[in-house]
Amino acid sequence: MTATADMTATADMTATADMTATADMIVPAFDDDVATGRKLAIIVSKGSLDMAYPGLILGNAALGEGVELHLFFTFWGFDIITKGRMEHLKFSPVGNPAAHIPAALAPMPGMTTMATHMMHKSLEELDIPDVPEFLALIKASGAHIWACRLSADMNHLTLEDLWDGVDGILNASDFIEMTDGAQLLFI
Repeated sequence: MTATADMTATADMTATADMTATADMIVPAFDDDVATGRKLAIIVSKGSLDMAYPGLILGNAALGEGVELHLFFTFWGFDIITKGRMEHLKFSPVGNPAAHIPAALAPMPGMTTMATHMMHKSLEELDIPDVPEFLALIKASGAHIWACRLSADMNHLTLEDLWDGVDGILNASDFIEMTDGAQLLFI
């Protein structure tokens, strides 16, 4: 086979691969009346202020695209949906290089309070609602909000101890069954 024939064969294979990749692409529809049939399950496992927002923001974006949303709060993520805790989430700069605070200063008294205040201020400037208001917005938009049975039992909490918008307390197996075929994010 000549060099020209090799290059032609390679070009043909590349073109075929590009056409196959294009045929498999998912292109979003921007029609408001089109249901996507897609599901997203987000497992929220961390309950600090900075870890509450990724799940809420991604969930809100999914709802805006017509995606069925299931949020599953487990382990420390339970603080986000627990009455009496959800309004007092903290942002700790200790061990968090993204806090942009020198490591030697992070554990000093008052730094968590200062970092939490600064994060609240930044979110407020961007018009991002606080956690309880964001949960209410997501729930009103059609989200399903679930609490983990094991986490509830570990913390000696019942449905009455949780934010009123929680749909129920499920064990992990029931959540997995309910979200069969969903995209899954673990935060």
